[in-house]
Amino acid sequence: MTLKCAVVDIPYGGAKGGICFDPRGYSPREIESLTRRYTLELAKKGFIGAAVDVPGPDLGTGEREMSWMKDTYQTYYGHKDINALACVTGKAVKQGGIRGRTESTGLGVFFGTRELLNNSQLMEKQGLKTGIKGKTFIVQGFGNVGYWASHFIHEAGGKIIGVA
Repeated sequence: MTLKCAVVDIPYGGAKGGICFDPRGYSPREIESLTRRYTLELAKKGFIGAAVDVPGPDLGTGEREMSWMKDTYQTYYGHKDINALACVTGKAVKQGGIRGRTESTGLGVFFGTRELLNNSQLMEKQGLKTGIKGKTFIVQGFGNVGYWASHFIHEAGGKIIGVA
């Protein structure tokens, strides 16, 4: 995340944070309460906001949790922050999210891979033909990013032969 933001000159890093608990032991309502309280604590300390830090979905979270975070932040701090809607990424489209966000990081991996493999000088040096088509790939991880990267590589004619 730090590298991606630096490439496009966005002044954010790539930190992670969250709540450590097993969601299988909690009801959706309890998970919502934990998520909203976590958001409130971040906001009270000034650790969340479009110009401060913008949480996004990761392990065990998605549109639902990001929408709860956005709603909580907007409810308590929206009157002071004109950009309150942008306090998180990965929220549902109906909550101000962006279409295509779910697959965007995997698509970015695909684009980077495609550009690397289309570099004729580099491929010639490695004794390989350019392009993705017909090449084999092993994907590390098969969460959201790995899934979508694999999807686009396969669509371009690459062969996914393993997942680590």
